[in-house]
Amino acid sequence: MRITPKTPEVRVPRLVGLMAMDARETAEARGVLLAAPDRPDFHRTVVDYVVRQFPQPGAEVPRGAVVTVWFDLGDAEGGAGVCEPRPPGPPSGGLRRELDLPGGPFVVLR
Repeated sequence: MRITPKTPEVRVPRLVGLMAMDARETAEARGVLLAAPDRPDFHRTVVDYVVRQFPQPGAEVPRGAVVTVWFDLGDAEGGAGVCEPRPPGPPSGGLRRELDLPGGPFVVLR
């Protein structure tokens, strides 16, 4: 754990990409508190990843200020995004359309 000097203002650390447990430790070491509106059980959350934070990393805030973090919703809750519409696939036939049929114009010499 890193102890910061007792200055009235601290810089907000970058928390995006960290697991909940690591985000809590990093925030504590930098002198800020964390809040997670989408996780009422935030103090027990361990392996969820932070995907957004406010204020942004590097902002100067008073010591003990609250940094709000949000976590990935996961596959079951719609976190994958939109994948449609898909482009049409290639026409049927593939490489066979480009190759000559057996017994073509060339003779194989042995």
